[in-house]
Amino acid sequence: MPKLPVEINKTSAGEKLPSRDWIAVSLMSVTNWLYPSVQIGLQGCFGKDSLSSAAPAIPNSACSERISESKYLAEYRFHSCGHRAGIACGWASKEPKLPRTDWFLLPLVSLLTVVFLVLGTRFIANRKFRESTSTTLPCLVLNDPSTGVRGIPNTVCWQKGMESDLVEYRFNSCGHRAGMDCGPKLPGAYRIVMIGSSINFGMWVAQRQSFAALLPMELSRRSGRKVELYNEAMQWGTPARTSLSFNEMLAEQPDMLFWALTPTDIANAKFVLPSAAAPAHQERGSLSQRHWNQLKIAISSHSIAMIAGDIWNQLASSWRLRVERFRGTSSGFLLQHLLYASRSQYIRSYLAAADSENGFLKASQSERWSGELGEFELCVGDIERQAHAAGVPLVAVLVPNRAQAAMISQGEWPAGYDPYKLDDELRTIIESHGGIYVDILPDFRAVADPEQNYFPVDGHPDAAGHALIAGLLAKELTAGAIPALKPGASQQVASAKEY
Repeated sequence: MPKLPVEINKTSAGEKLPSRDWIAVSLMSVTNWLYPSVQIGLQGCFGKDSLSSAAPAIPNSACSERISESKYLAEYRFHSCGHRAGIACGWASKEPKLPRTDWFLLPLVSLLTVVFLVLGTRFIANRKFRESTSTTLPCLVLNDPSTGVRGIPNTVCWQKGMESDLVEYRFNSCGHRAGMDCGPKLPGAYRIVMIGSSINFGMWVAQRQSFAALLPMELSRRSGRKVELYNEAMQWGTPARTSLSFNEMLAEQPDMLFWALTPTDIANAKFVLPSAAAPAHQERGSLSQRHWNQLKIAISSHSIAMIAGDIWNQLASSWRLRVERFRGTSSGFLLQHLLYASRSQYIRSYLAAADSENGFLKASQSERWSGELGEFELCVGDIERQAHAAGVPLVAVLVPNRAQAAMISQGEWPAGYDPYKLDDELRTIIESHGGIYVDILPDFRAVADPEQNYFPVDGHPDAAGHALIAGLLAKELTAGAIPALKPGASQQVASAKEY
């Protein structure tokens, strides 16, 4: 048991403690046993008889104490001025100096982190967004202006786009990616011959996943008659190229010509070959050499405004070129792919592009787009004239591009834009020449996030997008615009024949 306090032990020899003191001493002994006090106390950090005075503690001392009511040991540490301040006296709150090695290690760690992020991003981008070395070009004739681009019969090519899987492109004995061989249609079948460009061709998706393969099955289910679709669409199947191949279409014995159009078809309406629409060849010489030559011309004119403007134009041109080069890398493509996954970011970026890309979305179309619509109408007139002479109906539809589908789905768009504008223009052109126009754009209002069914950067529909388009086309084609595809039409035809 702990020793009794000194004051209580000081009794005279032979003097007996009163009974009440014995009770107090016993209680104190029990308390000290339960809550023992540190022997040194605070006296060890203060001068003699200064514990209750205003004198400071002994400099650089430390004491510990636990009072009776506490279960924890308290430490009292005093700095060189005898104060319990937590910081050294006379130094305010001055931070310690950084060791010299840290001045080298911290920048090195930062640099290695940046390098790791750059290399890691590049590794992921190269793994996910990698094009194949093989393309469809060996299976195509690209230099015949009398026919435009056409497939080489009985060839097979493989190609992987940056965002797509590796896809097979198999051409039949007539050079078409039709999923069947060319020749007479099945007895009793209603044959649709589809014409058009890369979306109809099924670019970046397997043939069985394209809406050209899915549509006849859905039409057969809805109409109750056998429907087959022969696909004559081609890469770079522009309107001008389509009008050149009309005799090929008639050779497949069509009951209907079906033309799914895109904004790109209108922009390239007059071109027959890809090279005709390629940008003009740039001036030879390095970028810096061309800039220096142009700057010398500006300096020789002695015009400060001209010199300043030329320097600004050269810097802006150089910056745009570097951005385009970065976008062409796998890392740049990864960044673009991630940004374009956002609907708002994609629409904002698309509308900020040049008029040549988004002019068809403007409520008041530019002179350029008005001219391209005029070129398109010339091709429509030629195709419709031949179709009318052959007694085959021409049916057209506009398939929206990614930005257009997103704007229609969200139901709002910036002032000065109208995603239905081109749709109305095409309807007027097609119907004025005797064709039939079906409209699927209003159906996109009920589709949630339709832009997710397109490749974000490339813009072509993916497999889910083709399935969506097939369903919308089947709905509109069997809604009454095409009498032969109305539900129950096959029974009426059979009854008429029997009669």
